[in-house]
Amino acid sequence: MNIAEVATRAGLPPKTIRYYEEIGLIRPRRQANGYRAFADADLHKLAFLGRARSLGFSIDECRTLMALYEDRSRASADVKAVAQAHLDAIDAKIAELQGMRGTLATLVAHCAGDHRPDCPILADLAGEAC
Repeated sequence: MNIAEVATRAGLPPKTIRYYEEIGLIRPRRQANGYRAFADADLHKLAFLGRARSLGFSIDECRTLMALYEDRSRASADVKAVAQAHLDAIDAKIAELQGMRGTLATLVAHCAGDHRPDCPILADLAGEAC
């Protein structure tokens, strides 16, 4: 397969595929003319990477997951540890976003939103007491 075909089948842009090759996540063989020739195994790896990235795994985490996937003597505990660490990071981000939302909701609720210039939202952003 050429890059256009593998991109369509994997659901990834060619630019992403080239990047994955550049950083060593995939290594398609090269034809005599220098063009990439993707095998079914490359397509499978690209689909794997696309799914992992859609779940928010970082490039380094994807590299680790790919190595674990390819290691048939791996322990599932190693895979679970990577996924659990990522899940913990997502939970922390959700908590942070919920805190931000709560603060902003309070500020919006306390703003009259009328013609007067005083605004608790701007006062809070400026670090002024309301």
